[in-house]
Amino acid sequence: DMNFVAPVNEENYEEQNTMIRAAIRGEARAIIVSAIDYNANAEAVNEAIAVGIPVVVIDSDVNSEGVACRIMTNNYLAGRMAGEQALRNNEGELTVGIINYDINSANGQARERGFCDVVNESGRAANIYTVNCISTEQSAYDETTALLIEHPEINTLAALNELMSLGSGYAVRDMGLADSVDIYAFDSNVVSVGMLESGEIEGLVVQNPYAMGYLGVETAYRLINGLPLQSDHIDTTTTYVSEANMYDPDIQRMIFRFEG
Repeated sequence: DMNFVAPVNEENYEEQNTMIRAAIRGEARAIIVSAIDYNANAEAVNEAIAVGIPVVVIDSDVNSEGVACRIMTNNYLAGRMAGEQALRNNEGELTVGIINYDINSANGQARERGFCDVVNESGRAANIYTVNCISTEQSAYDETTALLIEHPEINTLAALNELMSLGSGYAVRDMGLADSVDIYAFDSNVVSVGMLESGEIEGLVVQNPYAMGYLGVETAYRLINGLPLQSDHIDTTTTYVSEANMYDPDIQRMIFRFEG
């Protein structure tokens, strides 16, 4: 049996902790969690581990040494991937705006470090400005708009999750800056793929959430049944999608979810 629960929004780590503790009381035999807050979720995760419940972390990490297996994107390298594409597509200086989400998310911080490191290493970074948003499309829209008004010299945006991508894309569209500001976005949905097709987004760094979920359940099964794990850390694939490759069959299967 599997029970799926989630907080109402992506900021509510307290509700997620309550759900982890409910799973402990319900004597779950394994817990799979995508942590909202790297530090604030650690205590509840450690409580599960202390009573012998194996914990598998997928997608977003938690500050616990007792986790049985971590299954996720290498977010630092994903950030570097986006930065490398920004450098390839613009031969001059980059003035960068980072549209990041919750500052306590390990994923967002790793992506930001990767993007900034590769741009700084190039010697072509004029300036880098960062805003941290509430993880909503509206917050990303408002913060992107304010950032571009304050720093009209920005020519490159890195939007570090799905909602940041949508909010920044709409902001650039509404400000009429699609021809002068390149957006390197993370994750995909029908809207962001449409923005990629129309040229409003320069590229998408696409993860493999299906693999994270599948391998998470498979790993939990192995732990419950005393079967060995090949590794306590599994890196899932990340792909850069641009207008040039978005129509490739393998990419189409990745960015569109078809239900049977």
